[in-house]
Amino acid sequence: MEIIKRDVLKEKPKEGEALGFGRYFTDYMFTMKYTKGKGWHDAKIEPNVPQPFDLATSVLHYAQGIFEGMKAFIQPDGSIAVFRPYENWARMNRSADRMCIPRFPEEVAEEGLEALLKLEKDWIPTAPGTALYIRPTIVATKVALGVHASTEYLFFIILSPVGSYYAHGLEPVKLIVEDFYSRSSLGGTGEAKCLGNYAASIKAGEIAEEKGFDQALWLDSAEKKYVEEVGSMNMFFVIGGEVVTPALTGSILPGITRKSCLQILREKGYAVAERRISIDEVAEAAKSGALSEAFGTGTAAVISPVGLIRYKDVDYTVNGGKMGEITRMLYDTITGIQYGKLPDPHGWRKAVN
Repeated sequence: MEIIKRDVLKEKPKEGEALGFGRYFTDYMFTMKYTKGKGWHDAKIEPNVPQPFDLATSVLHYAQGIFEGMKAFIQPDGSIAVFRPYENWARMNRSADRMCIPRFPEEVAEEGLEALLKLEKDWIPTAPGTALYIRPTIVATKVALGVHASTEYLFFIILSPVGSYYAHGLEPVKLIVEDFYSRSSLGGTGEAKCLGNYAASIKAGEIAEEKGFDQALWLDSAEKKYVEEVGSMNMFFVIGGEVVTPALTGSILPGITRKSCLQILREKGYAVAERRISIDEVAEAAKSGALSEAFGTGTAAVISPVGLIRYKDVDYTVNGGKMGEITRMLYDTITGIQYGKLPDPHGWRKAVN
């Protein structure tokens, strides 16, 4: 694979410096292009520098683009591992199908990612709770106006050393139920990881932050009755000892951390249900004391405890505003596997050789 070196390397964040999320970016990126009639071509690693785009580039007008999120971790022996990358590649191609983007060769993407990680190994942070965030993206690049699928695309992978997604780390988050705006609907693009989904979520997220909450909790668009997800996380509730998560009905992103948690919970003997769950059921469970835990799952946040949910101007405190036992177990198990501190019986840890 061609590697184009840059003349001057960037200054890396200082050891011990708070990384935040998505603030720093490494020296290089992986790219490949698609042209109708030629397919995917010109895979290479090149300097991560600003790219010139014509203002008529189709992604800027019609949001035909998708992305993924993964993380790489330094292992106890100094090697690199990525958590379940093949799940991400498969989901990205499902998103591509939904957005009329040509499917990409997953083996080429994985080869490019591994070559990029080996080149950028010194950028992977090692402090507790940190990782190298991986952002693969595909955008439509044909220079033309008109609402139709592009015939040209750019696939790229950029890397960013990150700390906790939330500034307060593992402190339980506060959510406010969004019962007016909608993020997605059945038949829409909710189960695809596409650009427009996140643009649609910004308004409610801004309102939530203005009111002192971390994120908005979305309900279904048809009835404004059933819990769906948070802007960056799938949701779980522990009600009467059963772990409940909203079923994947087509408007919810099928999270890879979600999938991993469900497998761990079932293997450890917990009662687990994937079903539609109404916000009124959550509220009633909180009132009665049956709601013992709530948490979100996602690549960026991993496992995030929920300490408070506001619904119709009523605040429902969860587990006294503290992280619960199941939430802690899942966090310790997932991160233990990711950092190589626990056995990996499922082969989720992909070694970068």
